[in-house]
Amino acid sequence: MKLGILTQYYPPEIGAPQARLSQLARAFRAHGHEVHILTAFPNYPTGKIYPGYHGFARTEFYDGSPVYRSWIYPTKSVGLVRRLACYWSFTCSSAVVGAWRLPPCDYLLTESPPLFLGLTGWLLAALKHARWIFNVADLWPSSAVQLGVLGQGIPLRIAEALERFCYRNAWLVTGQSREILEQVRARHAGARTYLLSNGADPAFFTEEGRGPEPASRTSNPGEIKIVYAGLHGIAQGLDIVLKAAARLQAFPSLRFVLAGDGPEKEALKAQAARLSLKNVKFLDPQPRHSIPALLRAADIVLVPLKRTIDGAVPSKLYEAMAAGVPVVLASGGESADIVRRTRCGLTAKPGDADSLCGCIQRLACDADLRAKLGSNGRKAASDQFNRDLIAAKFIEFLSECQVSKGQ
Repeated sequence: MKLGILTQYYPPEIGAPQARLSQLARAFRAHGHEVHILTAFPNYPTGKIYPGYHGFARTEFYDGSPVYRSWIYPTKSVGLVRRLACYWSFTCSSAVVGAWRLPPCDYLLTESPPLFLGLTGWLLAALKHARWIFNVADLWPSSAVQLGVLGQGIPLRIAEALERFCYRNAWLVTGQSREILEQVRARHAGARTYLLSNGADPAFFTEEGRGPEPASRTSNPGEIKIVYAGLHGIAQGLDIVLKAAARLQAFPSLRFVLAGDGPEKEALKAQAARLSLKNVKFLDPQPRHSIPALLRAADIVLVPLKRTIDGAVPSKLYEAMAAGVPVVLASGGESADIVRRTRCGLTAKPGDADSLCGCIQRLACDADLRAKLGSNGRKAASDQFNRDLIAAKFIEFLSECQVSKGQ
């Protein structure tokens, strides 16, 4: 098979879609298939195009696959106008570069969000005679409405019409969660769907973490390290984490570490200064290979959301499970169901600092519970959310469809 992947986000950027899609491409190649990537000049999450990238288009190789890159208007702003300019710039440039450089494919997988990229995916799939796969990682625009980024009006109606267009015209709609697929079928009953769950690579976390007890965890036995690693954005609600940290300053053994970058980081640092938080440390974004060691050095991993978002299951949850570290999840929905079902952590009410404090205190005071929950998460990550197994099943599914097409 020959697979094309159209995505705004790809390594060397760091982030959830970057890691997930690059590992999917790696799995396809490992099974003897050909993969071509169409993506933007790297700019996430800094909002600045990385050094060495200029002009309108560039072709390079990453991890054995050709990568065709096109210009994007980069921004770190959460403002709607600039975000739309960012999305539309790549939607248009990728259509031009894809028509020019992307070879014919059997399948073209388009990552959403941004939802607008569905137009380019649909067009290129027709030009390249490919079956179009529309991969929904986030239910947009409903998630934007839930977060208060998008209100009622003409822009929302246009976005909803575009969403229905993508579901109606895709050969296959894949989604990261069962909730996402339920919402897709509710919007378009005729959509053909496939659960392409997110996950993690347990071997990566073991090898890179250098074993179950890295030195950074045991160097100060009396300290409980509480780690968040990821985007500092609107959806994460990290201001609630800082409020919880303020209330827990009476417990000197608790240390909060927030690693990453994003549009809310400077505001969060200002909030920490106003609250005179001595128990919070901000770290710069960590390279992908450093994340396992960072997580395995933690006693507790935070996976917060500002509020429950339909279909959202943060990739940070799977990574913490793979690292064997207990989770405190501030969310409801399917992600909370996973935590409860696998018994890998505790769940707090999103947006509730008191609830978050209670979960942190319970785990901080019970080393045996932390060990048991971490072990449960590790087993579930290996048995149920192993990216290699998830990719292998998807490849088998597409291979069978390809055979059926040829008969």
